Amino acid sequence: MRLPVEPAAVGGVMAREWVMYRRYWASTTVSAVIEPVMYLLAFGFGVGALVTQVGGYDYVEFVGTGVVATSVLFSSAFPGMFSTFVKRTFQHTYDAMLAAPVDTADLVTAEALFLAVKSGVYGLAPLAVAVAFGLDPSAGMLAVPLIGTLTGFGFACFGIWVSGLVPSINSFNYVISIVLTPVFLVAGTFFPIDGLPGWAQGVAQLNPLHHCVELVRHAAFGFALGPDLRSVAVLVVFGVLMWFLAVRSLRGKLVQ
Repeated sequence: MRLPVEPAAVGGVMAREWVMYRRYWASTTVSAVIEPVMYLLAFGFGVGALVTQVGGYDYVEFVGTGVVATSVLFSSAFPGMFSTFVKRTFQHTYDAMLAAPVDTADLVTAEALFLAVKSGVYGLAPLAVAVAFGLDPSAGMLAVPLIGTLTGFGFACFGIWVSGLVPSINSFNYVISIVLTPVFLVAGTFFPIDGLPGWAQGVAQLNPLHHCVELVRHAAFGFALGPDLRSVAVLVVFGVLMWFLAVRSLRGKLVQ
C-alpha cells in the first residue's frame, strides 16, 4: 500500500529545516520560551499569593503544568502561520522544493513535524521552572515532550492551513484574536473549566489545547486511563483533520 507521504522526501525537508533552524535558534527559543514562563511567574506567584489551591492542586502547580500547553501553542501555531506564509509568498521557498521530488503532502508533513518536535521540547521550559519553584518531579513527566509533540502537530497544521486561506499576512490578526486567544484562555490553564457555564464547558471539551493541559497535568500528578485515552484520541483526530486541510489549502496555492 502506498503511503500518503514519501518518507525520504519528508526527511529531506526536515533536514533542511534543521540546518536553517541552527542559524536562528536563539531568537526563536527566547520568543517561544520566555513568554509562557512570564505567564507562569505572573499568574503562579501573583494570583497564587491570593489563591492557594485550585482543583485540589497548589495554584503554582496548577498553572505550571497548564502553561506547558501555552508554550506548545505559541511555538507551533504561530510559526505555522507566519513562517509558512513568508516562505510561500515572499521567499518562494516552496516553489524550489516542489521542483524536486517533493509533493505538497510531504512538504506539509515535514514542516508540521519539525514544528511539533520543537514545540514538544519548548514545552519543557515552563515545566522546569515549575519544578524549580516546588512542583515535585515524577516519572510521568517523561511523557510531556510526546504530549507536546502530538498537540504541536495539530496546531502547526492548523497554522499551515490558515496560511493558505488568508489574503495577506495582516489577516493573521483576525485568526489570533478570534480563534487562538479563546483557545488559549479556555483551556483550563489558569482556572478549571468546571467553573464555566454548562455550554462553555461543552465547548471547552472540544478544545484540543484543553486536552493537552489535562494530559500534562495528569503526567505530573497521575494518569487517568479513560479520560487520558479520550484526550489522546481528540488530539489525534485534530491532527489528522488539520493535516488534510493544510495539504488541501497549500496545494491550492502552490499547484496551479
